Amino acid sequence: MRPILMKGHERPLTFLKYNRDGDLLFSCAKDHDPTVWFADNGERLGTYRGHNGAVWCCDVSRDSTRLITGSADQTAKLWNVQTGQQLFTFKFESPARAVDFSVGDKHAVITTDPFMGLTSAIHVKRIARDVDEQTAESVLTIQGPQGRINRAVWGPLNKTIISAGEDAIVRIWDTETGNLLKESDKETGHKKTVTSLMKSADGSHFLTGSLDKSAKLWDARTLTLIKTYVTERPVNAVAMSPLLDHVVLGGGQDASAVTTTDHRAGKFEAKFYDKILQGEIGGVKGHFGPINALAFNPDGRSFSSGGEDGYVRLHHFDPDYFNIKI
Repeated sequence: MRPILMKGHERPLTFLKYNRDGDLLFSCAKDHDPTVWFADNGERLGTYRGHNGAVWCCDVSRDSTRLITGSADQTAKLWNVQTGQQLFTFKFESPARAVDFSVGDKHAVITTDPFMGLTSAIHVKRIARDVDEQTAESVLTIQGPQGRINRAVWGPLNKTIISAGEDAIVRIWDTETGNLLKESDKETGHKKTVTSLMKSADGSHFLTGSLDKSAKLWDARTLTLIKTYVTERPVNAVAMSPLLDHVVLGGGQDASAVTTTDHRAGKFEAKFYDKILQGEIGGVKGHFGPINALAFNPDGRSFSSGGEDGYVRLHHFDPDYFNIKI
């Protein structure tokens, strides 16, 4: 498995997202330019210029025509995927972080960080089919918990929004009323900041990664804890194979905490676990620093990782990978 090294960002990676067809890969980083690549050979197609802050998250519409990005410059932007043109800018009073299109792309959820006395918030925006009709008003605004919301995604049938972040609690919100429906149990749930949240291909369950050195698998409707995967380092990113029962965790200490004498300093690998049995299957090394972003191609035949080192590494699996026997 020889990775393809993709160097297009000057700063650490923050997020990776494939389009639905799996032929494009979008990357976000602490530099200001989200980038799109060909997912088979890692060739850079172009960048989206317009943000002037770190870009934390992105999502691409089902038909791969629109991209939405959330940035520390207090905006979320809609882009034309093909031309790189800015279609619309949602302005906020605080940094925008997580973004996610609803099923059908008619709405988007955008979270904003606590800032200057404001608490975190979840905003639902209507996404107009015709860009001339696009407005900035929110269909729903939910006052969030204390601390940052690192991820917010749509639940089954767009009836709920699932959020998680600094206070370690996973929450499910009603998209009609904005009411809190469920929150994860403090006993069984994460103990530290939830860094990442990833839905399964069918949306029935989701995986969260946390600085408490674990990842957890949850039922998207009932918020029942299904599985826990334990590792020896903080988890910054998680991904699930759409093809096999595999989950991948990436992380490592914060770059500032890595010392030159640390005997674990080389442990910046993506670790594969058996989704059902919860055991570790193997790892993929390569990054010179913590892994901040992971994504599986929708066909399950390749995955990519983005690191603190500014590189995206694209891994196409060998045939042997599909015959791993536990």
